[in-house]
Amino acid sequence: MPPLISLKQLWKVFGDQSEQALSDLQSGKDADALHAETGIKAAVSDVSLSIEAGEIFVVMGLSGSGKSTLLRMINGLISPSAGEVVIEGKPLTGMSLAEIQRLRRSKMAMVFQSFALFPQRTALENAAFGLEVAGVPQRQRLDKARQALERVGLGLELHNYPHQLSGGMQQRVGLARALALDPPILLMDEAFSALDPLIRREMQEQLLELQAESSRTIVFISHDLDEAVRLGDRIALMKSGKVLQCDSPSELLSKPANEQVRHFFRDVDAASVLTVKTIAETPDCVLRNSDGRQSLESAAAGKEAFVVDDQNLFIGVLRPNGEMITAQQGPVLTPETTIREAINSVVSAPYPVPIVGADQRLIGVISPRRLLGSMLLE
Repeated sequence: MPPLISLKQLWKVFGDQSEQALSDLQSGKDADALHAETGIKAAVSDVSLSIEAGEIFVVMGLSGSGKSTLLRMINGLISPSAGEVVIEGKPLTGMSLAEIQRLRRSKMAMVFQSFALFPQRTALENAAFGLEVAGVPQRQRLDKARQALERVGLGLELHNYPHQLSGGMQQRVGLARALALDPPILLMDEAFSALDPLIRREMQEQLLELQAESSRTIVFISHDLDEAVRLGDRIALMKSGKVLQCDSPSELLSKPANEQVRHFFRDVDAASVLTVKTIAETPDCVLRNSDGRQSLESAAAGKEAFVVDDQNLFIGVLRPNGEMITAQQGPVLTPETTIREAINSVVSAPYPVPIVGADQRLIGVISPRRLLGSMLLE
């Protein structure tokens, strides 16, 4: 199945000599040298990304990295200097303004850093604004706006004006305005960065709850590393207009593409991000349930044996004393368990703890030594 959003060799160069600058950059001229000569700098440089339906895709980087420019090319607010944005198989290049506007109304909504609420309108009227622009009849749009406000916890604030709402509430109205359109794609540009830390975390939790309730594709722009790791199924890390690496948070931590990526993630609590699947070991002894002779030999050798059936479904652990601890009796970890979440189970168990997938197949085991080694990841 093709990705919902495809970015193909995107470039964006601003300035009077942008066409010549773009040609020079595409021919391999050093970007820093070009900037020194002309003052022109590419905001986005040869970016290719694929965003899958239903994922929270975070684009992060420091100010000036190009992440907001990239987002504005996705929804057609900025035209690329070169390359192509494809939404559901249809390129934006060549679309008329009216076609792009219809796309925004039916396929995507945007939540900005500034709350962008109309001060003379109530929360309900603000939440209904996008539907009003789309031509939805008043009763229908107010019903949808009311439902959206209730989903973000503002069901009792419908008739309050922005000045009567806290900053967090105002941002919830902005989110409700986008949700009222029920778009398959939600674009969020530093949406929570103006909020204080406590409210910001509440909004992050709200977004994750909404995503669990009704999955949509979210492209989330952030400069905050903790926020990106908490929200993102995948993260594209940008610097100076280029993507340094795009991967899951655990892969970015455990397999950084270069020293820049490693440096960027140096302060992340790896144990809270990495999952046990990334550090799983192969058990010393795996037995088929039918092999009784080998089971006796394993017990005699003083080793635990991890017992599976012929389809590798996990059955239990055979202790050296011959005791059988079934999968239902002993500790078992799922592949998605974080290292920090696994600590108590691994430390308390008298043997390496098995990791078992949703299909009940044995993936590997985690020993205390392995766990400790992963927490010393540099």
